Amino acid sequence: MTQPIRPPCFDGFDLAAFWADSDYARREYTEPPPTPQAIAAVEAELGYRLPASYVALMQRQNGGTPINRCFPTGQPTSWAEDHVAISAFKGIGFQKQWSLCGGLGSRFKIEEWEYPDIGVYFGDCPSAGHDMIALDYRACGPAGEPAVVHVDQEGDYRITPLAPDFETFVRGLVHESAYEDDPEDVKRDALVHVRAAPFNTRLQKLCDQWPDPRMPSAIRRLAEAIVEDKGYFALHADARSHLMYAAQFLLLSHSRPVRSMEGFLQSYPGVIAMVGSAHFGTGGWAPAFVEDWFQARITASELVQADGGWRFSPNFSAALLRQLLDGDLASA
Repeated sequence: MTQPIRPPCFDGFDLAAFWADSDYARREYTEPPPTPQAIAAVEAELGYRLPASYVALMQRQNGGTPINRCFPTGQPTSWAEDHVAISAFKGIGFQKQWSLCGGLGSRFKIEEWEYPDIGVYFGDCPSAGHDMIALDYRACGPAGEPAVVHVDQEGDYRITPLAPDFETFVRGLVHESAYEDDPEDVKRDALVHVRAAPFNTRLQKLCDQWPDPRMPSAIRRLAEAIVEDKGYFALHADARSHLMYAAQFLLLSHSRPVRSMEGFLQSYPGVIAMVGSAHFGTGGWAPAFVEDWFQARITASELVQADGGWRFSPNFSAALLRQLLDGDLASA
């Protein structure tokens, strides 16, 4: 059956000024401009026809971080009393893990994180997966014009309507300065935190047990690089977050054997995540990111079983220590 022609979109709207220039976004989100074949393949995989306005936006830049990241709401969410925040738009494609059909794309949120199957999850939020922005096809059907909603995992997957369509959502985004401190202030405060906040007792003890006294400064240096990338301190599924997961595994496995992935996940909170705000840490964490990291290391034979537990292979451990202790973060 012939598909209806997608109507023109964003008349009078400056798409060139929509996207923020970000090394992190280019590395983790942005795909080549979508071809008609790629669009059709993504739609077939997802089971929904993407809005014409979504396609138009992605033809300008296929995934990334917007300059304006806040959308007003008439009711409170887990993020704020009067707005939600979007940290990135997923590109139309399969290549990048954050793309609509990437490894951490829309279906991943439904199948692994148990988000309600209402449509397409296109907008990542600063909460590391604990809330999402979605195209909601419940009222219009899979070939219709979906509404845009906020889905709040922290509120038992509560759904908050945002806009009647995607173009209205994009046009309604406002800068963070309308609600909170300037992003540069947030980044500056985060840098002060990772450089100077004291380690909690557990992290300090693990560092004291490590044979090389450079480990504390290495952890701070890596955290600083993460803040420079993102503008805040949070761990997701990017290369430098993976390096921080590996640093924590090194410390924990040196202190006692790591018998299983489940044991590592139980030990993980309280080292850097889920510590008091007065101490060095990210505040929250997303277990699925850590699980995926652990499984990927096993698949790559970088985590191996030895002496009744899991250890890094000698080659991986040596390369990891070079990155951490010698400050070689350019490749991460």
